Amino acid sequence: MAGHREKINISEFLKMAAGLPVVDVRSPGEYSYGHIPGAVNIPLFDDKEREIVGTLYRNEGRTKAILKGLDLASAEMSAKLEKALSVARENQLLVHCWRGGMRSEAMAWLFSLGDIRTEVLDGGYKAYRHLVLEELGIKRNFFILGGLTGSGKTELLKYIQEKGKQVIDLEGIACHKGSAFGSIGQPPQPTSEHFANLLHKEISAIPENQVIWLEDESKNIGTVFMPDTFFVNMRESPVIALIMDVKTRMPRLLKEYSTHSAEELINSVQKISRRLGGDKTKEAIESIETGDFTKAIEITLDYYDKTYLYGLKQRPPERIIYVETDTDDVEVNADKIMKAAAKFNGKK
Repeated sequence: MAGHREKINISEFLKMAAGLPVVDVRSPGEYSYGHIPGAVNIPLFDDKEREIVGTLYRNEGRTKAILKGLDLASAEMSAKLEKALSVARENQLLVHCWRGGMRSEAMAWLFSLGDIRTEVLDGGYKAYRHLVLEELGIKRNFFILGGLTGSGKTELLKYIQEKGKQVIDLEGIACHKGSAFGSIGQPPQPTSEHFANLLHKEISAIPENQVIWLEDESKNIGTVFMPDTFFVNMRESPVIALIMDVKTRMPRLLKEYSTHSAEELINSVQKISRRLGGDKTKEAIESIETGDFTKAIEITLDYYDKTYLYGLKQRPPERIIYVETDTDDVEVNADKIMKAAAKFNGKK
């Protein structure tokens, strides 16, 4: 019968996770709030059962909680083992719970009955989260691509990534495009916690000496908030700001948003109604209702452009290079951006 060895630390656990499946035995609610990317959830208890056992532990002690836990989990043990067998690779699994305690130990024992060899994470998911926040706080060599709304920054980053540069798509990870309109056409956002987990996975794959390109963002991208130290590091990094007039940006914005329903667009305008003011909000909504998307975009861009340019002026001017362009051509603008970055490197 297979067993499990001594618990392993988080660094070794993540190295092994590159080749072995990770099983998270916490409750579905804990898992959905944040988990190790790629981990499979085989919970010892569901959310309600976890609450029952936890309450019993606090009120009547460990033994009563364990006995109740055995009663609750026993009916589903065969299903849990069957799922583990379907997930295991060469009869091996990596297992963790919240702190590396009873839940992971119990499930490791159950999996051993199916001749699955398990490795249990010392300190559990809590140790993983500590590592994530610690490593996201390490100062990295960032270049920030800024620019006015509709400048095609996301497409530019994809282009320079295809040319061999290291890029992390923060808005892609957050499932949000950053503005009040950013949730339109996007899947549900992750929690801020899981966003950090996903971000850590991407940044960990990039050697520390390499430049990483990021899009300029606020502290929050929709409902997702970036880790504090990571955001501070972004703010202290050099910015290449692409400046493009409204006329040049308009075709991209019309293509991106005019296909969505009037209801979605109006709801987004209402999110910034206090900042737009009553008259401008009314005018923008009426423009959407009559199909005059150009006018609606011009009204909202006036607000976003002023806000973004004001925010740039709050940063040290020596950390910003403005790049003016009269075209929406991705290749041309990418060339301008890379030349500006080279100039900045020359100033250092």
